[in-house]
Parts: sequence; structure tokens; C-alpha cells
Amino acid sequence: MIAKALVVALAGALVSSPVAPPSAAPGDAAPRRIVSADLCADQLVLHLADRGQIAGLSRNAADPSLSAAAARARGLPILRDSAEMLLVADPDMVVAMPGWRGMRGGRQPRLIEVPSAETYPAIVERLRVVGDATGHAGRAEALVRAMDARLAKLPRDAGRGKVAAYYQRRGYMTGTGTLVDDLMRRVGLVNLAGRLGKPVLSQLTLEEMVAAKPDYLILESATARVADQGTEMLHHPALRDIPKLWLPQAWTVCGSPEYVLAAENLVRQMTRGR
Repeated sequence: MIAKALVVALAGALVSSPVAPPSAAPGDAAPRRIVSADLCADQLVLHLADRGQIAGLSRNAADPSLSAAAARARGLPILRDSAEMLLVADPDMVVAMPGWRGMRGGRQPRLIEVPSAETYPAIVERLRVVGDATGHAGRAEALVRAMDARLAKLPRDAGRGKVAAYYQRRGYMTGTGTLVDDLMRRVGLVNLAGRLGKPVLSQLTLEEMVAAKPDYLILESATARVADQGTEMLHHPALRDIPKLWLPQAWTVCGSPEYVLAAENLVRQMTRGR
């Protein structure tokens, strides 16, 4: 996605994200002050840590257009990229993407690195790593079981092998080897980008998209209305007859439990009216 490339959209009824039962209060070995250093780490921490453990979240944590766990972030400290603010938070653990540079001065916290997740198994692994690190391994396992159960109920052939393009503002298209591609395959869709031999992120003109004749366009919910020139092209008359599937960007920008919501919603939209 464009947002993912720059930083590291809602049709159908939305369902609550899977929530595991609360675990016991963290013991002596569990971190007491956790800071999340980026958007994707925020969502893992918000799903798994106790609110009382969270000493700070990244500046995008409460933005619902980017963070699928924004509602959980309300009332929690937001650290706006200030080294001084991070020092004041005085964390004993930082959860971050690989490459985080660490803190300058003061006591150095334990660092938990969580790589990007481009497949569902990778999401599961991240949840287990952060669950164990935060002292809530049981909570992570309960969440994984709930996610597995919900995905198991979905038909793997809902898309019937039809071709779909994840098409974004300014004509960007998401390719294979991505979380969106994994999501397409799970619900029985074929990624147009793969058919065309396109890279992870490419641009396709309106003329090229029309000539490719995809069965579906998957669009970010935020682009359902024309807001600027970037979104205007997605409403061009040339695309009018291609069926649209809509997803919030926040469900796919990071590998998070909201992957399940995205899969359920795609299936619901494709099977509606059959």
C-alpha cells in the first residue's frame, strides 16, 4: 500500500475485532513500562499488553485511518518522536520494527523487534513474540485460537479464482509477496499484479487497468468519495463497470489481528447477492 510504503480504507457491516480474555496481572518478570515505537508495533502492544503497562505509543497510534487499534489507544500516552519524551516515559521495554536506533542516554530498555508481516503465519508469530515478551503468552495464544477458528469458517474459494487488483490513489497497485496478496489468495482471488508480472508496488494507468479487465477492484474505503486528484481517477467512468470491494486501509497497513476482519469482509462482499 502507498501508506505502508511511506509510513513503514468502509463497506459492509464491520464486526468487532477478536478479543482474548484478560490475562492475570503481570508478574515480577513482566515489563511494567512498555513503549511502542511505531504504528505496527502499537497494534500488537494494544492487543496484548495491559493498559497499565503501556507507557507510550507512537504518534499514529490514535489515528483510525492508519491504526486498526486506534480506539484502544484512547487515553494512553502518545509520544511524538521526541527523544526527551521517550526518556520521560522511562520504559523498561520498547517494541519496534527492526532498525530502531534506541534511546540516547539513561537506562537502556529491553528491545523487542517485530519484523513486518506479509502473511498470516507471520502475524501469528508476531503475536506470540509480543505476547511472551509482555508477560501475556496465554492472551496471545487465546487470540490466535480465536483468529484461526474464524478463518476456518471462511470458504477458501469465495473468489472463485477471479482476478482482483488492489488499486489505490494515483493508480498504485499492490503486488505479490505482500499482506494484501496473502489476503487475496486466502479468499480465492488472483492478484492482477502477479498476472502482469508487476513488482510489490507499481502504477497502472486507467487505460492499462481497463485493458487488463480484472473481475474486481479492491479499494480503500477512504477513497469512496473524491477528495483530491489522487482519488478522482478511481471514480473515472472507465472503471464504473468493474465490481468494487472496499476495505479500510487500517486493516491491511500492518500485519495485525484485523487481517481476520479483512478476510471476513471480502468474503461477505463477494457472496452478497449470489
